[in-house]
Amino acid sequence: MDIKSMEKYDLHCHLDGSLSEACIRNLAGEAGISLEGCHLEKELRAEEECKSLAEYLTKFDLPLRCLVSEKSFTEAVKDVMRTAAQEQVVYLEIRFAPMLSVTEKLTANKIIEAAIKGLKEGERLYGARGNLILCGMRHQPVELNRKLVELAADYYGYGVCALDLAGDETAFPVRQQAEMFQRARELGIPFTIHAGECGSAQSIWDAIELGASRIGHGIAAAKDETLMRYCAEHKIPFEMCPVSNLQTKAVRTMEEYPFLKFLEAGIPVTINTDNRTVSSTSMTKELELLQCYYGIGEKVLLQLMENGKNAAFQ
Repeated sequence: MDIKSMEKYDLHCHLDGSLSEACIRNLAGEAGISLEGCHLEKELRAEEECKSLAEYLTKFDLPLRCLVSEKSFTEAVKDVMRTAAQEQVVYLEIRFAPMLSVTEKLTANKIIEAAIKGLKEGERLYGARGNLILCGMRHQPVELNRKLVELAADYYGYGVCALDLAGDETAFPVRQQAEMFQRARELGIPFTIHAGECGSAQSIWDAIELGASRIGHGIAAAKDETLMRYCAEHKIPFEMCPVSNLQTKAVRTMEEYPFLKFLEAGIPVTINTDNRTVSSTSMTKELELLQCYYGIGEKVLLQLMENGKNAAFQ
């Protein structure tokens, strides 16, 4: 089967980790950021011998510095839509944390509206459909993440499809943000949560108990047979991102990667890019990696895409 030409669904794609070098050059120029003497590829892309998640996260510094205006958010979202459409992604969920970019002049509303504008322009120009997932951050005050939920409600169904929580899950357990998810449930806004990326199966249990309808990464579920059975029985999709999971050392090798274990347990596994630029990846590359290592055939590839279609917040 020709993976390049098959229709794909990418549900876990971070905006700031997926901007092309050309986009960063343009945004940096508009933001007054000098790139003279900057080795842009090294600045934006994790190396194969990346030692940790902390090192991996340094690659987001420059993109975040470039996202400083309404125009920058519109152009950034369009850029990711373009890149995705080039490899036959027919539906894409782009996630980002608007509160990280708020200033006196740039409100969260302006940021979200600018991102939605980029989404609609990207759909018109490139043909792929998309939605936005608004991320709260684990280290931010509960009050700020609750405010994000209220903002999501204003745009829900108009370009925003869900919420997420990202950040250091070891230092900031998800239950610290329980109020955020209680309010989301009250407003009827679905959410996914990054969980189980850093070795804790309990983090996944906590996310499920708070009401997450999808799990970002979920690697640590492999340690808990009861958890895997629960996720299979309740059809809780996992947003797996093989390339970045290897780079951040969520797993050390493909031998440790629980892709087949989850698949065989009956968990609705989806495959995603996470960070297209930081991880030098694409949906095509992710699927080719799985096909090469596990020898999966057309039936499994089509099932993975069907899982993505069914799990989408659309």
